[in-house]
Amino acid sequence: MYLEEHVIFRTAFKKFLEREIVPHQEEWERDGIVSRDAWRKMGASGFLCPWLPEEYGGSGADFLYSVIITEEICRAGAVSIMATLHSDIIAPYLHHLGTEEQKARWLPKCATGEIILAVAMTEPDTGSDLARIRTRADRDGDDYIVNGVKTFISNGINADLVIVACRTDRSAKATQGISLLCVERDAPGFLRGRKLEKMGMHAQDTAELVFEECRVPSRNLLGEENKGFYYLMEHLQQERLVCSVMGQAMAEAMLDMTIAYTLDRKAFGKPIAGFQHNAFKIVEMATEIALGRSFLDRLIGKHMRGDDIVTEVSMAKAWIPEMANRVAYHCVQLHGGYGYMEEYPISRFYRDVRVISIFAGTTEIMKHIVARNLGLL
Repeated sequence: MYLEEHVIFRTAFKKFLEREIVPHQEEWERDGIVSRDAWRKMGASGFLCPWLPEEYGGSGADFLYSVIITEEICRAGAVSIMATLHSDIIAPYLHHLGTEEQKARWLPKCATGEIILAVAMTEPDTGSDLARIRTRADRDGDDYIVNGVKTFISNGINADLVIVACRTDRSAKATQGISLLCVERDAPGFLRGRKLEKMGMHAQDTAELVFEECRVPSRNLLGEENKGFYYLMEHLQQERLVCSVMGQAMAEAMLDMTIAYTLDRKAFGKPIAGFQHNAFKIVEMATEIALGRSFLDRLIGKHMRGDDIVTEVSMAKAWIPEMANRVAYHCVQLHGGYGYMEEYPISRFYRDVRVISIFAGTTEIMKHIVARNLGLL
């Protein structure tokens, strides 16, 4: 599946991470936000939105380049820089649904890192059930007036452009009155709420966003009015595939660091990997990780061919992040007391991997989708 140019790209990106990202992670963890300078450096090096056509500032690269970027960010323990969210989950909305004017206005700056993207779906009373969105947008001449609150918004503080799911027809059925509006940083009435304190991903600026009589020009409507729910559904396949890539890559990294640690650390005169219980536990993790990799690579290939793999991707999103969380638990245990220390990477991995089974649709929602598609519900 990977060609020589993919291998060369992976090597170059790993060197970039080692030089420009990894040395700053502790600082960003303390600050609770990734420096905008890091985003600009990623853009200048061609590591943001590489799939975009050249006319919009990209390289026209295939999806495997995005997979490589996601994998290496996760393996480096730098998952808090949500470049994958920006490049492979949100930017495709602009490219697929935007007018030529919108694409020319925003996409080149998305590729350079001058514009950082966020998408605002979740509300305080609305998580996976998007049909219950309450944020409303009422037409006022050539503008929409937006009122509502969004929460758990990744890139919420840094974001320069937020795609906001809001209700534009309150008389329509739940899924038929939702639209997507692009709200720019300086829009009047657009306020940043709290930067949220989280269990993990401490360097990721997750925030509340508040819209109080926020005036958004109608030219910022993305796609057609009242079709937002369907647009969101159409893009979830890639979003959940990307999340599965994140979980898989983190599981592989945790296993590698744990094997190295257990071979080096000694107890009762021999490496702790040499105790049968520990060896078997590592074998079990390695087996599950190998199964996840095989399934995931097959799905990546099918996705690149344009196949409808919603059911299989939902299976992957339900299983791989849960597997990664099991791996995290056992890897911390195998590190003993040091696994609980912040100075060891496994501690941060343990915290950061937890959310992957929650965001972009919880494990339970994924199982519900699969059960429904199998005709069980």
